[in-house]
Amino acid sequence: MPDPDKSGAAREEAEEASAFSHPAAPPDVSAAYGDHPDQIVDFYAPRDGSTAAPLVVVLHGGAWRAPYDRAYLGPFCDFLARRGFAVANVEYRRGSSLPHQDAQGPIAGRWPETFDDVANALDTMPALVAEHLPSADARRTVVTGHSAGGHLALWAAARHVLPEGAPWRTPDSAALRGVVALAPLADFTLAEELGVCAGACVQLLGGTKGLFDERRPYTDPVELLPTGVATTVVQGRTDTTVPFALTEAYADAAAKAGEVVGVTYLEEVGHFPPIDPAADACAVVAEEIAQLAW
Repeated sequence: MPDPDKSGAAREEAEEASAFSHPAAPPDVSAAYGDHPDQIVDFYAPRDGSTAAPLVVVLHGGAWRAPYDRAYLGPFCDFLARRGFAVANVEYRRGSSLPHQDAQGPIAGRWPETFDDVANALDTMPALVAEHLPSADARRTVVTGHSAGGHLALWAAARHVLPEGAPWRTPDSAALRGVVALAPLADFTLAEELGVCAGACVQLLGGTKGLFDERRPYTDPVELLPTGVATTVVQGRTDTTVPFALTEAYADAAAKAGEVVGVTYLEEVGHFPPIDPAADACAVVAEEIAQLAW
């Protein structure tokens, strides 16, 4: 009898290979939102030439670690542009490129720079779009993100419910049509219990349990509810990188807070098909975005 663990691992390996097999998709224009080299946005105009197109702000994943940058989502951004969206692919500061003495690989994230950058990028986006992507309608903005970027998308929509004194807190909710989070790290405590991404959540918040506990109320999506922002999570049932248990926990926390979060589970789908233009799951994601944007 076939070993289901081995067959599942082989499927996920094939899915990852497919997602990373596409040719690079250079943006139409790039623009800086700060002085650091990582404070940059790649813009993709809608390929159908439409004007006043909904804007999709994309936040890449990679466990907030430096080896992973926005480039891997270039084909996904181009896919959305071919669906009539204007797209902004945001880069942000991530962890070290070098292995850390207390970690098995590169450290995840920078505190507080990772959050500074996402907040700054979203705050300056209307002005950047007006100058560099005139085909976009920033009034119809949807934020999406994959994996660790899915976490950042949920966080970006929740800044108005951050604790008092948080540097990223806004007085009002973001002017967003909604959020579509793809396999997000949406519950930090559960992620650590399950060993998701080799301790990335603790590393992101400073690397110690004390800092993790202190900073989690400012950063963990399950602690930042309700947001009042329309939110959908797209999650593969066979995802072994970010298990669907995290999505279930987030949706349950939202319900307890009096908010309904839409969840679209994709059967026999792992971590990468939602951002793979060759996969049916990617078309599902585009439709979820369209339902919020239009």
